[in-house]
Amino acid sequence: MSLTAAVAPGVVRRYASDQIVTLAKLVVENAFQPIVEAGTGTVFGYESLMRGQERIGFDSPVEILDEAYRSNQLLPLEQMVASRALAKFATLGNYATSTLFLNLDVRLIPHGDRLIENLLQQLKAANLPPSSVCFEFSERFDNTSVPEFEALVSKLRRTGFKLAIDDFGVGHGEMKLLCDYAVDYLKIDRHFVADIDTKPRKRHLLKNIVNIAHVLGTRVIAEGIETEAEFLACREYGVDLVQGWFIARPTTHISELVPAFPHLQELGQNKRNTQSLDEILIRKQIELLPTVFENDSIDTVFELFRRNPRQGFFPVLNANGEPRGIIHEHHLKQYIYHPFGRDLLKNKIYERPISEFVEIAPIVSLDSDAERLMSIFANMEGSNCLILTDNMRYAGVVSAAALIKVINEKQLKIAQDQNPLTGLPGNHAIRDFMRQSGRDGDGVRHFCYCDFDNFKPFNDAYGFHLGDHAISLFAALMRRYFFAERHFLGHVGGDDFFIGVVRWTQAELSEILDRLISDFHEDVLALYSDHDRAKGSIRGHDRSGAEALFPLMRCSIGVLELPDGLVIDDINRVGTEIAHVKAAAKESLDGLVFHLLGEAN
Repeated sequence: MSLTAAVAPGVVRRYASDQIVTLAKLVVENAFQPIVEAGTGTVFGYESLMRGQERIGFDSPVEILDEAYRSNQLLPLEQMVASRALAKFATLGNYATSTLFLNLDVRLIPHGDRLIENLLQQLKAANLPPSSVCFEFSERFDNTSVPEFEALVSKLRRTGFKLAIDDFGVGHGEMKLLCDYAVDYLKIDRHFVADIDTKPRKRHLLKNIVNIAHVLGTRVIAEGIETEAEFLACREYGVDLVQGWFIARPTTHISELVPAFPHLQELGQNKRNTQSLDEILIRKQIELLPTVFENDSIDTVFELFRRNPRQGFFPVLNANGEPRGIIHEHHLKQYIYHPFGRDLLKNKIYERPISEFVEIAPIVSLDSDAERLMSIFANMEGSNCLILTDNMRYAGVVSAAALIKVINEKQLKIAQDQNPLTGLPGNHAIRDFMRQSGRDGDGVRHFCYCDFDNFKPFNDAYGFHLGDHAISLFAALMRRYFFAERHFLGHVGGDDFFIGVVRWTQAELSEILDRLISDFHEDVLALYSDHDRAKGSIRGHDRSGAEALFPLMRCSIGVLELPDGLVIDDINRVGTEIAHVKAAAKESLDGLVFHLLGEAN
């Protein structure tokens, strides 16, 4: 018979107040919840969560921790829970490439040394580096108000542990933490993620939080993701890692933990298989500098600078291959040029680890667009480089000069893609616009596919010169009605055009497109002979070569609407939907058809 079945919970709890650790050893378990790379669906790490405390009368982990604190048992309870979590973590098949996230109660900060030493011993026994563990600073209390906090953070980083701010946005002092301390991860609270696909204010906040974090060399984890739309929105806005029920629920059973999640891999398949022009150009400019590991000896750094006299800095990685910043030669000059400087650095009494010389540098995934990288770089004053990651690991660095080259080459490629007749961007630019707009759910978007009806018989009868004239007429009309910077005009080829419009209502767009269709029809009438114009048709040959009578030319426009909040990464699906609505527009009386993405055709 179980303990809780034999004794009422209230009685157990009263007894447990004096024997929390003893009873917790019998009933408390560690549940692991995966933290996953947003771009690939690969598991990056696991957060350890307490489970089973209800068996001794405590409704939540917070309750048992508070009671343990009141009865002066918090440190042994947390040591027991952390030790078990690490032992469980070490049995996982992917433990060597994963990170264990442990919550650090602010009330334990004065006893942080004892907690750390205990973990270091276990890590050594398991042959794991300290960078396999990340401490999450809970925002239930103001961590920075504890006198010992600064010394503890310094020791944690010096030892090689990783640091995260938990519940960012709803707790105490998280901006002070981000401002004053080098942290590896920022965990955005569920409040800012919930229904983000339908809340513009949340999307704006998330974009800016991610941007600030990346400038400071901090990666972002979105907590509490429960829907596909929330996941897609977070990934689009630059979130590095995701966690929540949509990905996987916490489990105490190791057999239920998997190294990757197929449903996330499928959602990201299109993104991974089709590199953008930006990523192609950025990869060409990446400089794969030699790196320093934070647990290397200081002699390693001196030797690296000696072998590379023209290089002023090198990236610093942790044992897991993740960047932590850069080490710059000017930090070492006072020792290099001091008569006893090198000996002082290597002296066991005064020894200073590499981690103390690490300087913050912006850290961003290399699949970001070039303009965003330049913006992040510009916002980090005095930065020597921007560190790029691929699947969270070091991929190389880019300088400001390299990014300028990328942007210039991008502009050149776009210019080369322009149609020589109309001067409008071609298919590559159109696909990039659709991809970027699909991933940004901040507002209604309309993709308009314009196609001339009965253009071939006109072109056959009147020649390519007048055919080109009709195409130029339509391009001029497009520019007349869609001139705002946020509008996108493209020339697919021949008599096919594309118009991208953001944040217009269907009524507003419909009015303008009706006028565009009407004005074009009136203008092209002047290109026909008086006889054909009076007759309202011309004789020509269809695509099979048969002679037939064709109406005079007009333009039909099929419009695909992406509603506010919808985030979609599958451009092939968008293209299929556009093809259907384009066909429907050709069959319609007025030549204009709207279709909402996802509705039945």
